[in-house]
Amino acid sequence: MAGELYALDFDGVICDSCGESSVSALKAAKVRWPDLFNGVDTTLEEWIIEQMHVLRPVVETGYENLLLVRLLLEIQIPSIRVSSVSGGLTIERVLDTWAELKPVIMKEWNEDRDSLIDLFGKVRDEWIENDLMGWIGANRLYPGVSEALKFSCSEIFIVTTKQKRFADVLLRELAGVTIPSDKIYGLGSGPKVEVLQKLQGRPEHQGLRLHFVEDRLATLKSVIKEPKLDGWNLYLGNWGYNTKKERQESEEIPRISLLDLSDFSQKLK
Repeated sequence: MAGELYALDFDGVICDSCGESSVSALKAAKVRWPDLFNGVDTTLEEWIIEQMHVLRPVVETGYENLLLVRLLLEIQIPSIRVSSVSGGLTIERVLDTWAELKPVIMKEWNEDRDSLIDLFGKVRDEWIENDLMGWIGANRLYPGVSEALKFSCSEIFIVTTKQKRFADVLLRELAGVTIPSDKIYGLGSGPKVEVLQKLQGRPEHQGLRLHFVEDRLATLKSVIKEPKLDGWNLYLGNWGYNTKKERQESEEIPRISLLDLSDFSQKLK
C-alpha cells in the first residue's frame, strides 16, 4: 500500500506568525530608517501592527514586512513620503496591487532584497537571544496541528520561505516536534517548485502519494504551471494568509482543493 508524503508550508499552514513578524518588522524598520520614526507614537505603531495583520496575505518572503511597515508610515505621514505610489493609497489597494507596488518602492527607496533579509533575520536573532519566551509567545500554532505532526504516519517535509532556523525553533518549542534538518527547506533552498521536484525525484519517495499544502494561491498556481509537478495533490489552507477572493478563485481551479483546518489535521494523522 502506498504511503503519503506531505510538503507543508510553515507560516499560514502550521504557524500563525503574523504577530511576531509584524513586531519584528517594526523593530527592523526603526533600525533601517530611524529618521522616519522620529515622533512616531505608540498609537501610530499600534495602527501599523493592526494593518499588517490585514496585509499579511500579500507577503511571500519575510523581508516584505519591512516594506509594508514603511509604506504604511508613508500613507499616514505625508511629509516623509518618498514613494510616488503612497499618496492616496488605501489598504485595499495594497492588497490588490502589491506585486506591482513592491518593485516600485524598492527602487525609489534604493533598497535591496538581501540587505532587508539580513536585517530581518538579525532583529529576530536578537529578540530570541534577549527574550526567547517573548519571541516564541508572539507566535502560535494553529489548533490541532501540533498533535497531528506528532502522531503522523506520513513523510513530513517543511517547504517555506521562512529562514530555516526560525522554523526549527518554533517546531521544537511550540509543537514539541523535532523535524530533521534535511526535511526543512527554508529561505535560500530555491523556489518551491524546485523543492517539490527534488522531493518527488528521490528514489525513496517513488510510489508515495504526494501532497502540497500552502496558504498562498499564487504559489499553487506556479506549481500548476510546471508539468513535471502534475503528480502533486494541491491544497489551499483556508485558515491561512489568504483572502476570500483567493479562496473563491481556488474553487474554480480543478487541481486545487480548498482545505479546512480540521480536515488537514486529520489527513496528517
